Amino acid sequence: QLQLVESGGGLVQPGGSLRLSCAASSGTFDYYAIGWFRQAPGKEREGVSCISSSGMSTNYADSVKGRFTISRDNAKNAVYLQMNSLKPEDTAVYYCAASERFDPAPNEYHSWGQGTQVTVSS
Repeated sequence: QLQLVESGGGLVQPGGSLRLSCAASSGTFDYYAIGWFRQAPGKEREGVSCISSSGMSTNYADSVKGRFTISRDNAKNAVYLQMNSLKPEDTAVYYCAASERFDPAPNEYHSWGQGTQVTVSS
């Protein structure tokens, strides 16, 4: 069964950058599309970005387009989210999850990680 672990979160100043990683500790990683989600305190979870199993297709929420870049290295069983020009409103717990197809409805994702905290503050 696929198990995902996020890392790379932390405290960063507005305008700064962070790179999140989503690593698979077990399972057939390159079979799955991977999505990044985030949830801020008092808000609903929202989709941030997703990438197909091959890495050939990607998608982004309007709020992060041009600032975030998703990529994957199937040889390392990892997906990355490069976050640049961070804003205070990007503050949230970031999660990755897997799906059998690219960019499905949120309830089709599974194997959620435990999340990593991103805080953007001066």
